[in-house]
Amino acid sequence: MLCPATSAEAPSPPPIESPSRTAPSQSPIAELNTGPRTRLRGNWVGRQPVSPSLKIVVMAGHADSQGMHGSGTPGAAVDQRGEAPMDPRMRDELFWNRKVRDAVVALSKQKGLNIIGYDPGALSIAKASDPRTNWSVARRLSKQGDYILEIHFDAYSPHGYGSGLIPALNRNLNRVDESLAQSFGRFPRFFRGGLGGPRRGISILEIGMLEGSLEANLRNPKTREATIQAIALKVTDALMLGVRGKTSSNPPPGVVDNAPPTSHPQTNSEVE
Repeated sequence: MLCPATSAEAPSPPPIESPSRTAPSQSPIAELNTGPRTRLRGNWVGRQPVSPSLKIVVMAGHADSQGMHGSGTPGAAVDQRGEAPMDPRMRDELFWNRKVRDAVVALSKQKGLNIIGYDPGALSIAKASDPRTNWSVARRLSKQGDYILEIHFDAYSPHGYGSGLIPALNRNLNRVDESLAQSFGRFPRFFRGGLGGPRRGISILEIGMLEGSLEANLRNPKTREATIQAIALKVTDALMLGVRGKTSSNPPPGVVDNAPPTSHPQTNSEVE
């Protein structure tokens, strides 16, 4: 599958490989459990309709920041129990972010969505303004009207918050945002004062905290592929419902309509 960075300012990185099919010997998981939803309360609703041909670009969170500040969580298995990383070149979060990104793109393509994956082609890019980074590509593509979704796993407890969507800040919130929030939970729109990714048009999806049965099922070779595919199915179903405008018309109690994009004081370390 082709990556979206094809303009003169951003050379194309290597294509993302499609995930392999589930091996017959692998055991399916009984039921996907991504753990608790975020304890924080988002008071927004995504109401903007989208085109049925909306272009969706899926990225892996922290794909270009390995070995740098903010490179993602190592997960409870590595950090608390001393287990070996899944890949010594990267944090476990990025390892799983990439796996889920590829699975979401492959499955969503099968179901007819207009979707591609993006990879910066390097694990560490020092400048956020480099045209290959997630941030740079997202800023450019979001201006074109593409929907940018970045896959993440949250830190283990007590540091993490749980699953949920942190929506983009540079546009009105739409039905895809709403559908993902209804499936995974909703963070405050200005979480930590407004993160760098959402300021550039990225909606950040926290799949769940990287701990417990979720992490165990990902690490277990017998359940790994089934878990990745179950996560991908949950994400894909939410994307499809949002694109088709079939999200619930009744937001959770206490949730109000979304405010329009606006400037906001920045307090997060991601901000330049």
